Amino acid sequence: MEIINWSLFLLPYAQAVDELKLKFSNLRRDFITAEQHSPIEHVEGRVKRVGAILNKARSKGIGYDQISENIEDIAGIRIICRFVEDIDKVVEMICARDGVDLHIKESHDYITNTKPSGYRSYHFNIAYPIVTADGPISITAEIQIRTMAMDFWATIEHSLKYKYSGNLPRGLQERLINAAEASFMLDQEMGHIREEIVAADEAIHLHNDLVDQILKNVAKLHFKTEFEEANDFNRQFMEIYSENNLERLKDFNKQLKTIARLYSVE
Repeated sequence: MEIINWSLFLLPYAQAVDELKLKFSNLRRDFITAEQHSPIEHVEGRVKRVGAILNKARSKGIGYDQISENIEDIAGIRIICRFVEDIDKVVEMICARDGVDLHIKESHDYITNTKPSGYRSYHFNIAYPIVTADGPISITAEIQIRTMAMDFWATIEHSLKYKYSGNLPRGLQERLINAAEASFMLDQEMGHIREEIVAADEAIHLHNDLVDQILKNVAKLHFKTEFEEANDFNRQFMEIYSENNLERLKDFNKQLKTIARLYSVE
């Protein structure tokens, strides 16, 4: 039996994780740059540790030399969403990439078809092409899509299963199932007020962008105006900012832009 050099064996999986994380993180950035609600809250990735790989191989009766062909979650990406509705959007985005920069091998909807344990998530098993020093190869990876509430529950369940070697006491199993249902009820309730939450986020982004614009204009005018006049801009800004009045901030920014044009600093 050939001995596996684990560092070399796991290297392409790490490359696949890094590239997939970057792709989905860039998608999130695109939504935010376009001032749209991003269905992706954040992206996580990991390469399964050697001990976890060997444990899974043993539990499934997979031979030591068959690991790469039969364990499909050595490379793992987790996409976290705010709302259950966002999961559908991310699923659509991934399906649209099938045959473009990845190949979907299979998918599992554990949200509609919840596992008996209470586990909820949407899974894709994909083949992802990468280019290594030895040439192009295809890496099998798993993508999990879930809400923050689902992710919290799944993390706790994973820790408990590890502690009890997969054999959870019945009472604990029941409490976890109840917790999973409570978690899903929270997701549903957040979905009911989704529009309010998204509108609040947009207002926060608008406010922060406006403040950034004002401070940039003030900084430009500092180099073109008298010291006392420049300080007056700062005093006005702090006074208006303390009122938390978005309309007054907008008006002040327009005023600064007009002054900036006079000084030819735009």
